[in-house]
Parts: sequence; structure tokens; C-alpha cells
Amino acid sequence: MKRPNVLMLGWEFPPLINGGLGIACLGLGRAMAAHSDLTFFLPKTDPDFAVGNVELLGFNHLDPPATSVGQGEVDLRRFASVETIPADLLPYVEPGEPAELRRESTATATGPPPPAGLAAFGPDDLAPFQSDTLYGDDVGEKVYRYARVAAGLAESREFELVHAHDWMTFPAGIEIKRRTGRPLVLHVHSLAYDRAGPDARGWVYDIERAAMEEADLVIPVSRYTGTICTGHYGIDPGKVHFVHNGAEPVRAYRSEKPFPEKMVLFLGRLTGQKGPEFFLEIAAKVLEGNRDVRFVMAGTGERLKELIEAGAFRDVGDRLHFTGFLNKDKVNHLLSMTDVYCMPSVSEPFGLSAVEAAQFDIPAVISKQSGVAEVLTHARMADYWDVDLMASHINELLTDPAAHAAAVEASLEDQRNCTWDAAAGRIVDLYRAELGVC
Repeated sequence: MKRPNVLMLGWEFPPLINGGLGIACLGLGRAMAAHSDLTFFLPKTDPDFAVGNVELLGFNHLDPPATSVGQGEVDLRRFASVETIPADLLPYVEPGEPAELRRESTATATGPPPPAGLAAFGPDDLAPFQSDTLYGDDVGEKVYRYARVAAGLAESREFELVHAHDWMTFPAGIEIKRRTGRPLVLHVHSLAYDRAGPDARGWVYDIERAAMEEADLVIPVSRYTGTICTGHYGIDPGKVHFVHNGAEPVRAYRSEKPFPEKMVLFLGRLTGQKGPEFFLEIAAKVLEGNRDVRFVMAGTGERLKELIEAGAFRDVGDRLHFTGFLNKDKVNHLLSMTDVYCMPSVSEPFGLSAVEAAQFDIPAVISKQSGVAEVLTHARMADYWDVDLMASHINELLTDPAAHAAAVEASLEDQRNCTWDAAAGRIVDLYRAELGVC
């Protein structure tokens, strides 16, 4: 069977990443290379980093005089919105520097004004990709410049479809479809809905909705996120087909804790979407009847200071630890000491960290408002706001060795199908069934 020729549009890619989006693109890219001819357009790449036979084209390495090609103008003003509320512009950041966490302001709600009279991209369009960060206060301008460069390059390329990952690349995907007539696939890892709630509006929301309306195929990372696409954004259910994320296999191990108590872990950004305040309430509930527990919040974010203060106010400070930013090796070391993983996310498109915890034989207590609940079907679950039930689940897993062992055993079955190879195979099947690419 013929291998499809795919142009993928990404925003992050290892080793130059801020968080989960880059990890997902790497895992999927490696797996897709076995099924397709794959080129990745990226704002920034490391020239020393290679992925099999995947072509990685980083705009930070382009030579402007040699690549000033392409016709037409990308106008992001079509995504203007009257109603705006602040929304996190960094949905993929792993625990990192607080300064990297920005919020959308009403000033960016109508999109960055495109420079007039530029038909082909040039040095000005490539300059933003020489900076250290892909986000920041000028993220809207970077999204616009990315769209111009990507669309210009695509006109001289041979490919059968364009596959764009999340809102930062969606304008580029729309423009490439307009110029080349190739089908547009959108991969939805996170939405404005997740970051700012059901009343979220603004430039990012408008990009997401317009792009999904324009797309030929929409691939959310879970059934849960798919229902948001169809319900909240009003997208035709006939072109929305979810594909769960995969997880890179790890060699699990166990380490001694620096304290004798059991340990419950929260891992993620300290923002409203991830529910850190609910984790604090859960900790307080557990500690009311069981002081032989320590709670660890790994990560940083805009709510770090208030969470530390709230922990002291609720009298759990002596059993609550904040780690700040941790790299992957340190995260794995922390997992190797963990007894129960807790993910009380308010809205979680997938929640890969829960799968990573399961790989370390850690039973999970997760919110029903998460895509990973569709994969870890044997995990203890509760609505994110039901702190009493979550605390009860945690207490059971901490105090009942048989329940803990049974939960670990059941999660092994759940993990078997959570692979990037399975995800890549499903995506190529969708290309053929929904787009006729074969």
C-alpha cells in the first residue's frame, strides 16, 4: 500500500521544547515515519537532533535570500473577536520558569496587524525564530510570521496533505490549503476551552473555530476533547475522529524516599486548568484522618505563591512540598518514590503524566474531565470538584495493600494499547478512509 506524503506543521520539537506538545510531536513523528513520508515545518530545530527518516525543517536555519518565495498575503485579522477574556497562551509548558507563563490580553484579541505590501516572506519573517522563546508577549506576531513562511515554502513542495498541530500552526494550515488545494488535517492537543473555561472567547478561540470549520479532518487527542470540538465549537461531528496519545516506554525503577511517610504526587503546571487548588483540598481531607502521608506538587506556574500561602493557611504546610521545575530525569526519580498519583484537572484533553505514572506501577486517582480516563479505565476516578471522593480513593490506595496491588495490576492492561505506533496506524487509516489518501 502506498505511503502518504505528509507535511506536518509543529510549533515545538525536542530538544527545543516548553512541554507536552513537543513530546507528542516527537513520539508521533517517529511512529508516523514507519507509515508515511514525513516532513516537519518548525519554528526552531536543533541541527544536531535527527529523527530517523523524518525531514525536520527549522525556520531558524533558513537563508532569507534563498527562500523569499511564495505569493499571497496571510491575513490574521479574519480572526478578530469583540468579546475577549484572558486565556493562558502557554498550554504546553511543563513545570518551568514562571516568567514563561503569559496570559492573553485584550490587546491581542484582534490578532497582530499584518505588514502591508509583503507578498513573499523575507528576513523580517524569519527574525522571530532566532529568539530564545517561541512564546512571550509577541506570540501572535510569531504565529503570523510562521504562517507566511510555511505557506511560502509549501508552494514549492510535493505533499498530499498538511497536518497541523494546535492553534499556533492552524493559520499556516489554512493558508497552505488555500494556496495548494491539499486537504487540511488538524491535530487538537489543547483548546482555549481547556485553558479558560466554557466562556473563553478571543483571538485564539476564533483561530481554533475557523480552522476546524475549514479542515477536512479534525483529530482530537481524546473522545472528551472531541465532544468539546463538536459541542462548544459547533464542528461537524462527521469530520471529528479522536486518536489517543501514546507514551514512550520507560525503564521503571524504585527509589527510597527521604522520609518514612507515603507520598502522593501532583505533576503539572500550577494553573487553574490543572486543578492545583483541588489537590490542596484533597490533601487537607486525607490528612484529617491520616498524618502518615506527604503531598508533593511538582511544577511551577502563576498560582505557585498563592498555593504556598493557602497550604500554610490550611495547616498542611508540614506535609506539603513544592519542588519547582524538574527536568525529565528528576521527574522520573520523583515517580520512582511515589505511592499514589493524583490528577484533579478541571479540563484535561489527555493527561499523559498519568500514563507515565502508571508505567512506574503507581495507581492513579484522576478527574473524569480528562481524556486519559478513556485509556486508564481501571484508575480511580471522580469529578474534579469532588474532593471527598478523591480523598477517599487516595486513602484506600495508601492503607489497603491489596487494593494498591490490584490497581497496579489492572493498569498494566490499560497501558498495552497506549503506544505511538497504535496512534500513528490509526491516523494513517483516517487519512485513507476520510481523505482518500492511499
